Amino acid sequence: MPIHYLRRLSGRERSATANRQLAIYLAFNAGAANAGGFLAVHQYTSHMTGIVSAIADHAALGEVTLMLAGLGSLLSFLLGAASSAILINWGRRQALQSEYALPLMLEALLLLVFGILGGHMGRQHWLFVPFTVSLLCYIMGLQNAMITKLSKSEIRTTHVTGLVTDIGIELGKMLYINADATVAPVVADRARLRLLASLLLMFFAGGVSGALGFKAIGFIATVPLAVCLIVIALVPVADDMRRWVGR
Repeated sequence: MPIHYLRRLSGRERSATANRQLAIYLAFNAGAANAGGFLAVHQYTSHMTGIVSAIADHAALGEVTLMLAGLGSLLSFLLGAASSAILINWGRRQALQSEYALPLMLEALLLLVFGILGGHMGRQHWLFVPFTVSLLCYIMGLQNAMITKLSKSEIRTTHVTGLVTDIGIELGKMLYINADATVAPVVADRARLRLLASLLLMFFAGGVSGALGFKAIGFIATVPLAVCLIVIALVPVADDMRRWVGR
């Protein structure tokens, strides 16, 4: 990829086009990590609605251990989102080109850790399952908060409930019959509809790829995801490193 394209994709200066393109990459990444994580520990890690519902169920049934495990997943997602906000706000105060690239680089490093160590930790089931769930929930929170701040809360990439809801809203607008010419017509935002549909499709494609990759080669399947994130985030980080060295 050309350097100027990568700088525009994850750098501080944003455009609607760059936001859309980055979101599509991240939706694929989230789908792949989520599906691979499910095959590893039989639990989805980006679905906080399901996790909170499970916490309530386990609490009602008196299943304290499972309830605490769910609370750990929720806390990990919250910590990931908080970490992303801290990195972005710190980068902004320092006028860094990499304010949005920093969470992506951290996500990439954590995926590398998971990919490289996952196979070894799998032998210690008592440690592997909570570690994997917590790590992937943290990663999902980290990524979702980054794209949320970057897009001013217009885009999410780690779960599809909101995407499907917004697609339904835009389809409803498109199908609405504007019979009354005396009032402003109901008009669908077709560009937004295309973006939402693209994110949903890429999340699905990432899920299929992640599941197939994990089934074929195991935990190492997350390494290409990490490498792609490093490539996306590297140019703004390198720009800041060159500035620091030149001081």
